[in-house]
Amino acid sequence: MLGIFFVITAGLLWAIDTLIRYPLLYSGISAERIVFTEHLFLVLFFIPFLIRDRQIIWQTKISSIFYFIIIGVFGSAIGTLCFTKAFTMINPSLVILLQKLQPIVSFSLASLFLGEKMKSPFLWWAGVALTGGLLISSPDILPGLAHFDFKMGFLSQTAMMGYLLTMVAVISWGASTVFGKKLTAQGFSETFIMGGRFLFGFIFLVFYIYANKGLVHFDWQAMVWLKILGMVILSGILGMYFYYKGLKTISARVCAIAEMFFPLSAVAINWIFLGAKLTPVQLVGAGLLTLGSAVIQLKNY
Repeated sequence: MLGIFFVITAGLLWAIDTLIRYPLLYSGISAERIVFTEHLFLVLFFIPFLIRDRQIIWQTKISSIFYFIIIGVFGSAIGTLCFTKAFTMINPSLVILLQKLQPIVSFSLASLFLGEKMKSPFLWWAGVALTGGLLISSPDILPGLAHFDFKMGFLSQTAMMGYLLTMVAVISWGASTVFGKKLTAQGFSETFIMGGRFLFGFIFLVFYIYANKGLVHFDWQAMVWLKILGMVILSGILGMYFYYKGLKTISARVCAIAEMFFPLSAVAINWIFLGAKLTPVQLVGAGLLTLGSAVIQLKNY
């Protein structure tokens, strides 16, 4: 039960992060600038830990390096960039709706690569939790879908690219959960996994920024750098630490269920800090999500 609590704590920290992240995006700071700067800070923070554990680096298997590439390049860099860009190409409600497929990706990959067996009771209660997650996000999904014009641009080149980017993000994050679990099972510490994740993510972003010159514009506004540093501490260091701390003690499929508490945490944060009221539908969703995840954990499905 402690492991799932750690993952929920990570989701709470990621939700607090959104109070800083989205205002920065809406103020004109590009997603590339934010994600690159975050990884720059994170790499600088974790370099001393990687130097300390340099003997472990030389002993790391090729297969483990591949896992680090998955969680770093795809989970940390590509997934975040694709998800953010998709919002500018298709209806944001569709992006949020498609993102709910992530647990299904995690379940499938966990069965394939980790040999985690999914019995009927798990699938039933996972469905209850997934339904709860959808209900929690319904205020973000339904209004946009209600005004969606399926006759205009539904199959346009821009729309198809938006769907593709969203699914790349979903698969990247789902794979990151599964291969992160493989690394914890191999005995790597939380700080070593985080250091490797952010290092590979940063290396990819350096090449990405170089290949797209002019895409990222840096300035020396102290407040922008301080806000990004705040996000790094909240979601990058503390959030990911609790996440891998929890993932070490629970299965990847249970972790995928626990990750769905992130939208619930975001709703709660908006309610506390922004005065956004919880709807009856969201309260029902919160109940279903809590019930489904609790039964899975208590029954060890």
